[in-house]
Amino acid sequence: MANESTLSRDELNDRIAILRDNIRQLTEQAAAFSGAADEERAANRIAEQQDELDRLVVMLDEMDKKKS
Repeated sequence: MANESTLSRDELNDRIAILRDNIRQLTEQAAAFSGAADEERAANRIAEQQDELDRLVVMLDEMDKKKS
């Protein structure tokens, strides 16, 4: 993974879009899972993706503030 402090706005937007799509796909998969272990694994994966998404959105917001 590249040093995230050197990512451009477009690269951040691309990663954010990918994470949002990953979360959507994981949510759809979780709906099809049965069993506590599968549900827990899916919930953990969704939480990890959401944490990464939140972090990148903050980075993008900070970039926007610096630009203003």
